[in-house]
Amino acid sequence: MSNSRRFTMRRALCLLFVFALLGSLPAYAAKRPNVVLIMADDMGYECVGANGSTFYKTPNLDRLAAGGMRFRHAYSQPICTPSRVQIMTGRYNARNYVKFGLLHPNEITFGNVLQDAGYVTGIAGKWQLQGGFEGPNKFGFDDYCLWQLTRRPCRYPNAGLEVNGRTVDSSDGEYGPDLVSDHLVTFIKKNKDGEKPFFAYYPMILPHWPFQPTPDSDDWDPTETKEWPRKKWNRKHFSDMVTYADKMVGKIDKALADAGIREETLLIFTCDNGTYTGITSPFQGKQLKGGKGSTPNAGTHVPFIASWPGTIKPGQVSDDLIDFSDVMPTLAELGGGQLPTDRELDGRSFLPQLKGETGNPRDWVFCWYERNGKRDGKVKRYARNQTYKLYHDGNFYDVPADELEKKNLTPGEINTEAKDVRVRLQSVLDRMFEAEKRYPYGNAAKPKKKRQNKKKKQKKGV
Repeated sequence: MSNSRRFTMRRALCLLFVFALLGSLPAYAAKRPNVVLIMADDMGYECVGANGSTFYKTPNLDRLAAGGMRFRHAYSQPICTPSRVQIMTGRYNARNYVKFGLLHPNEITFGNVLQDAGYVTGIAGKWQLQGGFEGPNKFGFDDYCLWQLTRRPCRYPNAGLEVNGRTVDSSDGEYGPDLVSDHLVTFIKKNKDGEKPFFAYYPMILPHWPFQPTPDSDDWDPTETKEWPRKKWNRKHFSDMVTYADKMVGKIDKALADAGIREETLLIFTCDNGTYTGITSPFQGKQLKGGKGSTPNAGTHVPFIASWPGTIKPGQVSDDLIDFSDVMPTLAELGGGQLPTDRELDGRSFLPQLKGETGNPRDWVFCWYERNGKRDGKVKRYARNQTYKLYHDGNFYDVPADELEKKNLTPGEINTEAKDVRVRLQSVLDRMFEAEKRYPYGNAAKPKKKRQNKKKKQKKGV
């Protein structure tokens, strides 16, 4: 055989080896979509124009909904920490919730999953999960800018934050939500042209109480250094804060567009729970009282909007059920991540629905709720679908007809369809009750001992 033929054959074999090697690379070796997940704080379903509100001004969210998909049946937990634990881990609180303000260090989050899949990860906003300066890194975030990580200073005017292990206090009139969104914009700019895709998680500070002026309010005071006491709160400022939260969403959306990566990025907006109970909002011809901290519909029914130009068709409205446990498997499927196999997960990916496919929609969602994590008689458990809701004590409600859950439907008062639904929901409650028996962390963690110095009592954080 001539030297030239030997060279040609060796070259062909090398090429075959290269192609085989490329074919064996994991799925995430190819460029995958970026992800931005925004979660507002205490902003229920009724606060978004696209959902039917004519009272609150949310032009950016309305635009994203018009250009993408909104879900009419998305459900959170009733309050802050339980929702954060569920959305980050893809597991119902029955399996892993310990107590308010804590994510157990043994948990695996969507940050870990996407980081392991090759994503650059960042988080900016509200933490409230303990873990010290290393906590965000442990749970899968390369970069962070957070409020309520190791302390609880003012969050709005002249805010106190913690940025990648450093304490950063502002004093020149800066507004906390502006600072964290600026950090996120910088993160996007830094990673827009990188070899790796990025995941940005934005658990907003807004529009949680205290209700006080934003920089766009007529009575904004840049010299203010304290959070307002309850006696000064009013609905006008809550409305201002909702609009400012919407402005922050628009800011992130614009940053993606300016970076030229809007069609390469899935942007999701939701909220951690219903609106604060002190706020009553006009909605669809009635006055709707905020339901935060409670299990009726207003406590857990939240806005959920997905925008991905070029992939999600404009103007889509879904009646599929989703809840916060579904976010982690959806992002894992999108990013080629591997879900943990050493623990039970509860979520179901809704990525097919975003792409216009039927997917595998849920028949029910479940809620286990006890704010302090005590596994006793105070626990609220329910399973529901789009219409009916069954509690573990047997109370059964037609939610659209009875959102405040005043009329328990007895077996003799319901039709055959409702009876069939009740049987299926009871089966869910039975299965989840058995799952509780496998809870790995004992009862709720014991509260810290009170400090000897009682001069300053810290406000209850929710």
